[in-house]
Amino acid sequence: MTDPITTAVERRDALAIIYLSGDMTASAEQAIQDAYDQAVTSAPHVLILSFDATDYINSAGVAILIGLVTQARRAGLPVRIAGLSDHFVKILGMVGLAQYVTLCPTLQDALAL
Repeated sequence: MTDPITTAVERRDALAIIYLSGDMTASAEQAIQDAYDQAVTSAPHVLILSFDATDYINSAGVAILIGLVTQARRAGLPVRIAGLSDHFVKILGMVGLAQYVTLCPTLQDALAL
């Protein structure tokens, strides 16, 4: 059984941070889209996705992430992804997503850029 995803959005100056907690699967799509929509209402200059509380991402979750990054890129919004395990950093590299985002080991690293 999976742990349903929950999201929270925080704004810090020109940054919007989406905190993700739980498993990123197909069932997470609407919650993640809603969080993205909420985050971009403040017209941030950078979007940060914090995965510190996310342990599991399946292929549907990767597809959701690709869609989210695509939306952000079309809007001219740079994306930083923080807190992914080494395994998921490798997967994002394999699917080519790593070339379109800035991967940061921690949220603090993402905030410091």
